[in-house]
Amino acid sequence: MGRRHMGQARRSVGLMEAVEDLERRTLSSFSNDMAKLVYLSSTRDYLTGRYYHDGLAFRFTEAIAEIAVGFCHQVVFERMLAAPLGELVRELEVFIRSQVAKPREVLDAWKELQPFRMLVPQSGSPVSKEFFFSNIRIALATLEGRLEASLHQAPPTA
Repeated sequence: MGRRHMGQARRSVGLMEAVEDLERRTLSSFSNDMAKLVYLSSTRDYLTGRYYHDGLAFRFTEAIAEIAVGFCHQVVFERMLAAPLGELVRELEVFIRSQVAKPREVLDAWKELQPFRMLVPQSGSPVSKEFFFSNIRIALATLEGRLEASLHQAPPTA
């Protein structure tokens, strides 16, 4: 095996270790894929599209950390794309209810500001991105309907 192939093999092993490290130390602490997707997209610099993760960069290299985070972002995004709509609604509901803000505030902000547009990886196809956006809009409308129904069914407070 030549020097070039040895270097590539070491980088591949380092990348696999970085992905496993990210999954074990960071991503396993999130309740579901929606929370993971939000977290992973938050590690991306919105001006450059580059991913930053200080912990991984410290243990591996900045380059390997960037690739590992981008890889995990793509994997989680693809799982979200493949999820049935009912599962996506559940994931979004759990995520929204885990926030400090009231669910109504989060729903209104997500409908108005559409922060979910920042959740997709740069490498995703335009069709998969639009499919995701469409599914999120449907999930938001479903959750809004549930919220309204629960408000109408709640007993009056004394």
